[in-house]
Amino acid sequence: MTRALEGFHHFVQNVGAIVWGPPFLVLLIGTGVFLTIYLRFVQVRQFRHSIDVIRGRYDNPDEAGDLSHFQALSAALSATIGIGNIAGVATAIHYGGPGALFWMWVVAFVGMATKGVECFLAHRFREIAADGSASGGPMYYIRNGMGSRWAWLGATFAFLAAVASLGSADMVQSNTVSQILHGDLSLPTWVTGIVLSVAIAVVIIGGIRRIGHVASKLVPAMCVLYVLGGLVILVLRIADIPGAIALIVSKAFTAQGEVGGFAGSTFLVTLTWGAKRGLFSNEAGQGSAPIAHAAAKTNESVREGIVAQIGPFIDTLVVCSITGLVIITTDAWIYGFGADGQLLNGAALTAWAFQRGLAPIMPWGKYIITIAVPFFAYSTMIAWSYYGDRSVTFLWGRRAVLPYRIVFVVCAFIGSTLALPLVWDMADVSNGLMAAPNLIALIALSGMAKREYADYFRRMQERDRA
Repeated sequence: MTRALEGFHHFVQNVGAIVWGPPFLVLLIGTGVFLTIYLRFVQVRQFRHSIDVIRGRYDNPDEAGDLSHFQALSAALSATIGIGNIAGVATAIHYGGPGALFWMWVVAFVGMATKGVECFLAHRFREIAADGSASGGPMYYIRNGMGSRWAWLGATFAFLAAVASLGSADMVQSNTVSQILHGDLSLPTWVTGIVLSVAIAVVIIGGIRRIGHVASKLVPAMCVLYVLGGLVILVLRIADIPGAIALIVSKAFTAQGEVGGFAGSTFLVTLTWGAKRGLFSNEAGQGSAPIAHAAAKTNESVREGIVAQIGPFIDTLVVCSITGLVIITTDAWIYGFGADGQLLNGAALTAWAFQRGLAPIMPWGKYIITIAVPFFAYSTMIAWSYYGDRSVTFLWGRRAVLPYRIVFVVCAFIGSTLALPLVWDMADVSNGLMAAPNLIALIALSGMAKREYADYFRRMQERDRA
C-alpha cells in the first residue's frame, strides 16, 4: 500500500509540474494585471465604497438573494481564510524562500480586481429558483454569458470545482487539523477525522443560509484570535520588520541557495510557490468565491463585485502577511527543526514561530495555532461544501447533492489520515485545473464588466450628488 501511495504521489507531482508551468502562471497573474489596468485600478479607487457596502449602507432585505453583503463576504472568507493562512504561507516559505511571500502579495493585489470581476459576473448571470434560492458561479456565467457553444467549458469548470472541493478544501483542511492536534495533543488522527466529519455533516445539511449564518459569526472570532497573536509578536520584534521586508523583496527576484527546505531554488520556483499559495489562500481567479457571492441579496451585481474585491486584501495582504512576517522575524524558517531533525513545514512551522515569538511573555504560544487551526479549517470546509454542492447540482441536478455531501464527509475522514505532502500536491493540481476555465471566461467577458462597472459608478455619483 505504501509503494502504491508513493507511486501515486509521484504521478501527482508530475501532473502538478505541468499544471503550474509558465503558461498557467502567465494566465493567472496576467489576467489580474490586465483587469487591474483595464478597470483603472478599481481595487484602489473604490476601496472606500467597498467598505461602505460591507457595513450595510446599501442593504435592502426586499431584494433577491439569500445573504446580506456581509454574510456573502463572510461565507467567501470562511473558505479562503483557512489553512492557507497558517500552513500555506509556511509551505511557500519552506520551499520557495522568503521571496515567495512577495509573489503572494502580487497575486493578491491584482487578484482584488480578478475577484471583483468574477463575483460580479457570478451575480450578474445567476439563476433564481422557484423557492427564491440563488445559484451562480463560473459555470453559469460561462454558459449564460459566453453562449451555449461554451457550455462544455462551464461543465468542465463545475466538474473540476467538485473535485477541488474534495481535495484542496476538504482533505487538506482535515489533514492539517489532524497533524497539528496529533503533534500538540497526541490525539489520534482517526479521532480527529471522525469528529470533523460529524461536525461538518451537522452544518452542511442546512445549506447556504446556515453556512452563511455560522460563517458570519465564526470568521470574525477566529481572525481576531490569530491576528492578535501575530501582531503581538510583530510588536515585540518591530525592529526586525524592516529587515524582513527587505529580505522578502530581495529574494523575490534572486535565486536562493542557502539553507533549509528551499535550498537551491530558483526565481521560477520562488514565483511558482508564491503563486500557488497565493491562489490557495485568496482563491482570486479560481472561481470558488463567486459561487458564494452569487447568493448576495442585491439587485446591483457590480456592488457585490466591489464587496468581493476586499477578500484578497483581508486574506493575503493582511492575514498571510502577518503569518509570513512572524515566520521570518523569528527565524523559524531557518531554525525551526522538528524531533526528526528536519526543518518544520506547514502548520507546525507556524506553530514553532508563534512559540518562539511569544516566548518573552508566555510559554504556550504554539497553542494559539492549535486552537486556530480547527476553526480555520472547519469554516473553510463548510463553505467549500457549498461550492461543491452547487457544482454537482449544475452537472447532474439536485439528486446529486446528497451523494456528494456523503462523499464530502467521508473525504474529511480520509484526508485526516494521509501524508501531508501528498494532500497538498493533490490540492495544487485541482486548484490550477479549476482556475484555468474561469480565467479564460474572465478575459472573454471583461468588456461587458467594464461597461457595467462604468454605468454603476456613474449612477452612484449621481445618487451621492442628489
